[in-house]
Amino acid sequence: MDEFSFIQSIQPKNYKQSNLIKGIGDDAAVFRPAYQDVVTSVDTFVEGVHFSKETMSAHDVGYRVLASNISDMAAMGCKPAFYLVSIVIPNHWTMEELQSLYKGMESLAQHYHMDLIGGDTVSGEQLVISITIIGKVSKDKARYRSHAESGDVVFVTGTLGDSAVGLHLLLQQDKGQDNTYFIQRHRKPSPRVEFATYLEPLQRLSLNDVSDGISSDAAEIAESSNVDIHIDYEAIPIQSKLTTRFDASLIRKWVLSGGEDYELIGTVPASDWDFVMEAARQSKTEVTKVGIVKQVKGTGPVVYLHEAGKTQVLKKEGFNHLKGDET
Repeated sequence: MDEFSFIQSIQPKNYKQSNLIKGIGDDAAVFRPAYQDVVTSVDTFVEGVHFSKETMSAHDVGYRVLASNISDMAAMGCKPAFYLVSIVIPNHWTMEELQSLYKGMESLAQHYHMDLIGGDTVSGEQLVISITIIGKVSKDKARYRSHAESGDVVFVTGTLGDSAVGLHLLLQQDKGQDNTYFIQRHRKPSPRVEFATYLEPLQRLSLNDVSDGISSDAAEIAESSNVDIHIDYEAIPIQSKLTTRFDASLIRKWVLSGGEDYELIGTVPASDWDFVMEAARQSKTEVTKVGIVKQVKGTGPVVYLHEAGKTQVLKKEGFNHLKGDET
């Protein structure tokens, strides 16, 4: 199959977004938003760095790379609408695998009524996928990391560390029945779009997705808002199966810096906490209060971790793409 036949094979037969004027088939796509702000983001995924055939099927890869981008939309408080896929295709990926990869993306896009509206295909030495995602949100309701203020409640969705556990189990080739939950959390994360959009009526809210680990993602909010963030380690939600199976130090590493859970961390005025709890109930999302925002003390901004009666600075940890290792 040549490039043009491949593009034709992945072209949608119909579109879901009513404001799409022109999709795939011209030099660019055209859409016309009405009374909304447009939010866009791009992520690039490289075989051997972000995913591997050792731990994922082609369908899983497609699902997960799009989930990562959708999580960025959730962190901005908006609904995803369109995506474009540029892909570098090596010889060791078959046409069947590539079509399965796109089907993985489409299976998730269907849930959010998203349309694939373009992209590019070239050949190369390793598989590289670059996704541009476009979302929509009511005017002036996009959520920024810079909106945290002293006195705010810090919260997270879901449980943390699950994806890192799933990857650990896959690398150990331990795919037993008891490990299905963690493996699926790694392969097929659930972006928190519904919960984030339920929070739209709030006047002030900061959000970030937990893609690099709470140690890094909390620091991004602290730095953007020029505040200190205090987190209670014992309050961080952890899947109960973890504590009975793994060493405490390993669990701590996964929870604080494992990353790729694609949950949300956010801050909200204490007076709006009941609203957040109602949004959690309506969207069927587990939400946990894990800390508080305070004014900068010292040279800040800093994230402090309170654990076992002691307080320490929580340093950014996790994979650093420029250094190529954990920092």
